[in-house]
Amino acid sequence: SLSLSLSLSLAPPPQFGVDNVLCHVADPTFVGFCSLRGADCGVKTIAKADPHEKVGVLASVGGKPHVVEYSEISTEMAEATREALSGSGTRLLYGAAHICVNWFSLPFLRAFAAGALGEEGSASLPLHVARKKVPCLDPDKGGGSVPLQPSEPNAIKLELFIFDTFPHAAKLVALQVPREHEFAPVKNAPGAASDSPDTACAAFSRLCVDRLVAAGGTVKAPRPCVAANSGNGSRPRPLLEISPLVSYAGEGLEERVAGREFELPQHLC
Repeated sequence: SLSLSLSLSLAPPPQFGVDNVLCHVADPTFVGFCSLRGADCGVKTIAKADPHEKVGVLASVGGKPHVVEYSEISTEMAEATREALSGSGTRLLYGAAHICVNWFSLPFLRAFAAGALGEEGSASLPLHVARKKVPCLDPDKGGGSVPLQPSEPNAIKLELFIFDTFPHAAKLVALQVPREHEFAPVKNAPGAASDSPDTACAAFSRLCVDRLVAAGGTVKAPRPCVAANSGNGSRPRPLLEISPLVSYAGEGLEERVAGREFELPQHLC
C-alpha cells in the first residue's frame, strides 16, 4: 500500500508501457532526475518523428501540464513550429511526444488517491472515448449467430489514462531522451512496416550493437536487420541481444567484449 511504502521510505514507483521494448525499467537517471527536482510527477519524452505521428504530446493547457492525444490536436497545431533554442532552424511547437514512461512521488499518489487534490478535493480521472472495431454477431443473419468482422468502428470503449493526474501536480518535470535508445513500441502485427515485433527486435539489436562497439567490441554484420522468410521457415535473424543481467545500459561490458569480434546472431548472457 502507499502508506506502507511511505513508512518504509521506499523509492517512488516508475510506471511504463509494456509494449515498449526499449523501455529502461526503473531507470536510475530518470528516478534521480525527478527526485532531485522535488517533482510530484515526471515524464520521459522524445522528439516527434513527424508532425502527424500518432502519439500524445506534453503541453500546457490552461497553465497546467497535460498529455494531449494526437486525435485531439488540429492539423494547424500539429504542424505549428517555433525557433529552435539553438537558433538553428525550427522545431515543432508541440513536438514533445509522451512515451508513457512516468514517475510519481508517493505523497502525490497518496493525496490523489485520497481525493485531496483538485478543486475542493474532487480530483478524478476523466473518461476518454475510443472507437473500436470489435468482432460481434450479425443480428441480421442466422438469428444472430453468424460472426461479423466489422470494417468500421462499431463500439465505444471508455478509457482512463494515468497521465490525467498531471494537471493536479504542483510540479511536473520532463526528461527528453533519444528515440533510438528508449522507444520501440509493438502495436502492429509481425511483418508490418512499423511498430511491429520485427522492427522492435531490430531496434533493440541496434542499441545492443552500439553498446558493444562503445565497449570496444566489433560485429561481423555492419548493422543488424530483420531477414525475410526463406522457403517454409525463416533464416536466423542477424540480431544481437545483451542480457540485462550482463549490463543494464552498456556499463561493465569492456571486460566481456573489448578486442573481440562477434558474429550475429548473438546472445550475451
